[in-house]
Amino acid sequence: MPLPDTMYCAQQINIPPELPDILKQFTKAAIRTQPQDVLVWSAAYFTALSTQETLPVKDRLEMNVATQKTDTGLTPGLLKILHKQLSYRQACSKEDLQKSWKSLCLPVEQLESLLALGSFSSNINWMEFLALGCSALAGSIVTALKCACEILTEDEEGAAARIPFDTLVSLYTYLAHLDGEIPQDRIDSFLSNLQTQAERQEGMVKPSDFLHLDNINKTSPATVNFTGASPRAE
Repeated sequence: MPLPDTMYCAQQINIPPELPDILKQFTKAAIRTQPQDVLVWSAAYFTALSTQETLPVKDRLEMNVATQKTDTGLTPGLLKILHKQLSYRQACSKEDLQKSWKSLCLPVEQLESLLALGSFSSNINWMEFLALGCSALAGSIVTALKCACEILTEDEEGAAARIPFDTLVSLYTYLAHLDGEIPQDRIDSFLSNLQTQAERQEGMVKPSDFLHLDNINKTSPATVNFTGASPRAE
């Protein structure tokens, strides 16, 4: 059996020409995402890169997260990553959600609290989980809807953050019923006001259409006391 080749000098090491750019993009992604555990996140990053899956990378740096001294869990940017990774099907498996959640170094206790609150089984309706995630970041159902618009919109960042009216109806109805204390007539009134706006906007609604509707001023159903669920704006 022939002996393995002996490395005598650095010039014998073959460096792929694309490696510098890969490392550059990885560094920029790490700075933008600010993972709590760089090793865990790096493994998820390069695994996704090799399998051509959605990278666990934020669209932009969340300054309030980058400057804080302690981790408070889920953020709008991280929730948007989860949405990109898991929303390609109407329902995702609990195992896939747990895998993506852990790859972003998020507290397991926070995930378990959200799953318990939504009474999810092994197959999770993604839009319902997204609604709960937005609720955990907000102080009211209205601000949770604003967060959802900013995640779901196809508008450019800083634009109106429009989403289809039907999508907002589903999110709002789910959160309102989960809350359990909002009368049906109030729910109907809120949606009726928005429908009027949507009819003028080709079936689309945006946060400025409903943020002034203070008739819904209930506590968001996911703002319960569990680790890492403090409200945060992006």
